[in-house]
Amino acid sequence: MRVSDSVMKSCSFTLNITPQAAPEFIDITPQVQKYVEESGVISGIITIFSRHTTAAVVIQENEPLLLEDFKSFMNLIAPKDGDYRHNDFNTRTVHMHEDECPNGHSHCRQLLLGSSESIPLIGGEMPLGEWQRIFFVELDEDKANQIDARQVIVQVVGQT
Repeated sequence: MRVSDSVMKSCSFTLNITPQAAPEFIDITPQVQKYVEESGVISGIITIFSRHTTAAVVIQENEPLLLEDFKSFMNLIAPKDGDYRHNDFNTRTVHMHEDECPNGHSHCRQLLLGSSESIPLIGGEMPLGEWQRIFFVELDEDKANQIDARQVIVQVVGQT
């Protein structure tokens, strides 16, 4: 195929996720792969983005003991019972809701993990390493099990 014969395309998808716990690592690789296939993009890039400041998107190995290690590590770095000014509802006045919960630890954990990942597309495939998987990571206990699902935006851009 000549370069002039290819068409640039952009497709966006919304993945709704309802976590059951926090921290919780949810493997979303199969859903993301499905979106890549639906897009028809052969060569390009895919971005996976969490719409939440207390949830993350990461690429990591799906090994149960390692995931438990990550949870322990997050508890060491940003413990739930730590002293967070964000949780002081007597002095905090910005971005408050009526049902506000003390979740400073969730925001700190997200800061370490990040809100998005970008992956190249080569031949219509994500060239993930042997053990690499894409995870949505729920970090806020009060958001888990809610009726309102968490949202991940998946955008595929490239040539068909």
